[in-house]
Amino acid sequence: MKRKIGLYILSLWLMFALIIIITIKIPIYFGDDWEYIGTKQLVSLNLIPIICIVPIIVGFFAYYDFSYRLKGTAELAFQITEIENIDYEHLTFLTTYIVPLVCFNFDNERYQVVLLILLVIIGIIYIRTDLFYANPTLAVLKFRIYKASGTFVRDELRNNIIIITREKLTNKDKVKYLRLDNRIYYVKKIINEQK
Repeated sequence: MKRKIGLYILSLWLMFALIIIITIKIPIYFGDDWEYIGTKQLVSLNLIPIICIVPIIVGFFAYYDFSYRLKGTAELAFQITEIENIDYEHLTFLTTYIVPLVCFNFDNERYQVVLLILLVIIGIIYIRTDLFYANPTLAVLKFRIYKASGTFVRDELRNNIIIITREKLTNKDKVKYLRLDNRIYYVKKIINEQK
């Protein structure tokens, strides 16, 4: 559950970065009589961008945790029998959830509360429906998403599994995997050792 929440926050990196760009207020004056407005006033002018930095940092830790877990990929293997690239899922999440949220009026406190409530509701849906793989940040970090079927140990066929990988996969590829959830796997292609 902790990893799923972390990956949800990671999926919102772009939104938080855009909110910082939209709301940051740094007074700039090039005259000779300039003076510093003070840290307290600067912080009060930029409360929303400062708050947005926190989930960005949490997202860094979530990505580090995700990468660390993937390095421990087990030697269990399966052969892909059917595969379909579903990288469009990244774009669907981005256009459906992130882009509209950036259009909020961040100066109005009611809109800030509504944004917070929406983020919590989207997060609950995102985690309960196991959509953490549809993460636009992972797409930026060169991960691919596939829907596949594969033959596992003892000829067990599993259908409609989701594969996350950094490699381009095709039908009949043999991969080693790490199970992330009931139907979601991180995989690495097994290179033909006869070469």
